[in-house]
Amino acid sequence: MSKVSVFDNKKGNTAVNARWVSLAAAGLLLGSSLAAQADTWRGWNVHPDGYPNSLALKSFADEVAEKTEGRVEPRVYNNAVLGDQPDAIDQTRNGALDFGNFNMGPMGPIVPETDVLSLPFLFNGVDQMYRVMDGEIGERFADALAEQNLVVLSWFGSGARSFYDTDHPIETPDDVRGLKLRVMNNDLYVQMVDALGGNATPMSYGEVFQSLKTGVIDGAENNFPSFESSNHYEVAKYFSETEHLIIPECLCVASSSWDALSDEDQEIVRAAAQSAAEEQRRLWDERVEESRKVVEAAGVEINGIEDKQAFQDRMEPIYQAFIDDHPEMESLIDDIRNTP
Repeated sequence: MSKVSVFDNKKGNTAVNARWVSLAAAGLLLGSSLAAQADTWRGWNVHPDGYPNSLALKSFADEVAEKTEGRVEPRVYNNAVLGDQPDAIDQTRNGALDFGNFNMGPMGPIVPETDVLSLPFLFNGVDQMYRVMDGEIGERFADALAEQNLVVLSWFGSGARSFYDTDHPIETPDDVRGLKLRVMNNDLYVQMVDALGGNATPMSYGEVFQSLKTGVIDGAENNFPSFESSNHYEVAKYFSETEHLIIPECLCVASSSWDALSDEDQEIVRAAAQSAAEEQRRLWDERVEESRKVVEAAGVEINGIEDKQAFQDRMEPIYQAFIDDHPEMESLIDDIRNTP
């Protein structure tokens, strides 16, 4: 019987170890290859957890990850932790972010056509806005955004913005006269309040509650969920449903991220975005009703305005000035207003 030396045993162990190292290395390479196939997308969202948009975006991310079998794994960052909206739009256009839920209000400096959507009383209701944006006119806006490296996958809603104040109900345009009203920082919104005889006061959203409480402003304008979640209803006890601004939002993807997808994955991502839009709209309607009940229970007086024609008539100089500056957009305005 041959004897095995200690040296021979070491050789055998070394050979076995070498085989294990080779197998482990192969496994690591395979794992790295599979990981390389997964594309982690970063998405921007201004809203907090639990908000209709945030819930819909999570559904979008989950559906894309599942149906692409992990080839695309979107992650949504809520509360604007990746920057404010203008920065996020630029980052998405440049491919630093992969997707985002953007309001069309601040999109004007990049895509001038979207300024049309900030014209007061442009739409006659939220449902009409959806019909406009889901149709051929929405495709025109999508084409304009595509030229700036933003691929529109679906349209979200942000409700209808109305006036609320601490002094009295607003039932006619003259009821706005003399009121100091906070507006977003947009010349069109300033012109809107001025045309109604009020004093427009642009300021950051975070300053509104204290400004209402101390009398720096008499009121502001927003939708029911924002009015309720910001606690503005604790100070402003009159909510008047002027519904003067109905501004759509997009679920947009960076062109670079979109172009990197296969045709199959593009279909999956677009279908998930359409489903997310349906969910967001449904959740939004539910949230509006919930918020309305909360503020009513707190003693807020809500008054509807069935005939908004008197308010719309005051806006005509704003429209004329806008058309004078942008004559190429007159037909677009007409097409939107004439959509049933």
